Amino acid sequence: MPDRLDLDQKIRLLTGASFWRTAAEPAVGLRSMLMSDGPSGVRGEHLDERDPSLNLPSGTALAASWDEALAARYGAVLAGEARRKGVHAVLGPTINLHRSPLGGRHFECFSEDPLLSGVLAAAYVRGLQEYGVAAVPKHYVANDSENERHTVDVRVGERTLREVYLLPFELAVVQGGAWAIMSAYNGVNGAAMTENDLLRSPLADEWGFEGPVISDWTAVRTTVASALAGQDVAMPGPDGPWGEELARAVRDGRVPESVIDEKVRRILWLASKVGALGEESALSTPPPPPGDLPRVAATEGMVLLRNENGELPWRGVRSVAVSGQAATVARTQGGGSAKVAPPTTVPVLTGLREALSGADVRYDTGAVITDGPLPLPLARLTNPVTGEPGVRVRFLDADGGEVFAEDRFSTDLIWFGTSAAGAVTLEIVTRYRPETGGRTVLGVAAVGRTTLSVDGVPVVTADRTGDLLGTGLFAPPAESGVAELVEEQEVELRVVHDLTTRAGRTGSVSLAFGIEPAVDDPDAEIARAVESARTAEVALVVVGTTGRVETEGADRTSLALPGRQDDLVRAVAAANPRTVVVVNSGSPVLMPWREQVAAVLLTWFPGQEFGHALADVLLGVAEPGGRLPTSWPASEEDVPVLSTDPVDGVLDYTEGVHIGYRAWLRAGREPAYPFGHGLGYTTWRLDDLDVPESVPAGGGLTAAVRLTNVGTRAGKQVVQVYLSRPESELDRPVRWLAGWSVVRAEPGETVEVVVRIGARALSHWDGGWQVEPGTFLVHVGTSSADLPLTGKVEVA
Repeated sequence: MPDRLDLDQKIRLLTGASFWRTAAEPAVGLRSMLMSDGPSGVRGEHLDERDPSLNLPSGTALAASWDEALAARYGAVLAGEARRKGVHAVLGPTINLHRSPLGGRHFECFSEDPLLSGVLAAAYVRGLQEYGVAAVPKHYVANDSENERHTVDVRVGERTLREVYLLPFELAVVQGGAWAIMSAYNGVNGAAMTENDLLRSPLADEWGFEGPVISDWTAVRTTVASALAGQDVAMPGPDGPWGEELARAVRDGRVPESVIDEKVRRILWLASKVGALGEESALSTPPPPPGDLPRVAATEGMVLLRNENGELPWRGVRSVAVSGQAATVARTQGGGSAKVAPPTTVPVLTGLREALSGADVRYDTGAVITDGPLPLPLARLTNPVTGEPGVRVRFLDADGGEVFAEDRFSTDLIWFGTSAAGAVTLEIVTRYRPETGGRTVLGVAAVGRTTLSVDGVPVVTADRTGDLLGTGLFAPPAESGVAELVEEQEVELRVVHDLTTRAGRTGSVSLAFGIEPAVDDPDAEIARAVESARTAEVALVVVGTTGRVETEGADRTSLALPGRQDDLVRAVAAANPRTVVVVNSGSPVLMPWREQVAAVLLTWFPGQEFGHALADVLLGVAEPGGRLPTSWPASEEDVPVLSTDPVDGVLDYTEGVHIGYRAWLRAGREPAYPFGHGLGYTTWRLDDLDVPESVPAGGGLTAAVRLTNVGTRAGKQVVQVYLSRPESELDRPVRWLAGWSVVRAEPGETVEVVVRIGARALSHWDGGWQVEPGTFLVHVGTSSADLPLTGKVEVA
């Protein structure tokens, strides 16, 4: 089919037609394909509260379920969202690894283990593509941190690359059948990923990948080098390094036209899969509705780390003292490309009060952690043009003329590559009726020069810079000022943003304004929470991170909880021995108080049903179904692989295959909670491990075990199988995950569990996949550190 197009027509197909769309070509029946950010929701063409998107739990929450079937259902529900929004390809799942807990997009990725990441990714991809929507696993490859992400060169050995970092992508392609792949910003071993030989081998020639490689946005920076590599689509468009210059390179022989033809064939292949080629017809199979998935997926990913004296689930509680700002400001998702505008979110306090309608559920802030303005409540805003709730947005030209205007329903706004052409000023106006009066801290967050005025008087004047495709867009820098407001007395808020003070070619704009919560006396605020806890039957402290701590564009600088949350937990726990701490973060945080509280429950970023799902788990309506997909440290000093800071532009993966729990085992250190750990509401017994005495080289094996629920209620367990090789000529991990099985059983029930272990788990890379003959040990248990059963198998 490429032979029906001339060179210019073919080259036009290789760069996006717009920020999110590919180019159409009527001559071959090709329609434009719409791509959308995922991976835990489908945004569509705009991040817009007027067209909300289902907000599912984050990558770490999904991975904590360890459940392939759930991952497939998750993908299928996203397919429904994509079809509803006219999206052909979802940019996800994110399957880079948790190399360091400081990674900025740790929450968006699945796990520190390549097998767990890859198996879940393959299931997600199958679930999505079953309904005609392409998955685009990202970011290929070794984009495991954010610092200097556009330029960093990751140095990693071939064996480590094959066994660890490429494995999740291999499984997504070979087992999942991914129709597209996204190439990363970073370089690997001296070549940018958009120009790297890894795009051809192993991706295409070994794994049989047939679809296009789509660049991360603005990742393609050269013409000839990227075109000669296996890079097929440069996003976004319509500008970019491919175009006239690429056409000249073909005509003068620097790039063979056959290379262009191959790229076009891959694009057309993808279009045929998603219904964008040939006669337009509706895809036949309708995706399933979300049903209870948002709530179920959240509970399945929650991990109960500690539960002294069976504190949870609560039964018949009459009074609960809740504290922590995170209890009322629902952090349902991480910042960056993973962000969507949900139709609604359920904060912890709301969900708990609904579930305990007959109990006394009191609340104290305890500690403020917000590091930017919180959006103003829609009910207290009046659009001066329509008179309805909301704000009026105008893009103005150099003469103050209106280029474009729209009515919005939020004070947290992003335009992805869709700001009005020719506009030099963004103006947002609303009338705000404060619920309380007095000294009020108003804030504005944006990159560039911005002014926030109250009744015509400037209160905030900011001139800030930032990475426009990183934290500057997803968590822009904030400035604040103080205004004296009168309760219920309406004022005009006007924000003026100078679009010419920004940099970058994407035309994206991010701006938020609102109130920055402040506590005049932090000690007094903690004291109020303590007094409430002292007189309550149980206490619940909700702690977490913020939108600037966990976001795309920057790695974390500390694992400590922001603000005075640690002080709050210690004080409440000292006042009430039945204190439960809920940790609302997408990645590990330090918990120096963990042994001073009755229970610790991780929720990750659990999606829009946060409050309802948490109440289900706290009250025993649902099991906390999660097991850790990554190790949680007790201190930063203990973490074997921590730094994400390049040195002279290079990030050297000197640890080799030893990341995550493998690194902890190699260093002989104990984390606070090991990989695979998680408690439930019942107890279990493992017996009678059976493995074969020997297997041929290149073959797999099965491990069979009897699992009995010896508790009093139904529950879920994840039976985990690890391998080790005590005597080896290779630098192997102390042990490594080889397989697992999610098991559910009634009280007293015994289940025969069979875990199949593929040949790859027994192999290593040495110019090809090799097997070292000899004895392998097979360890079975419920975490990387709790493995009571051991067998051995001889590999011939």
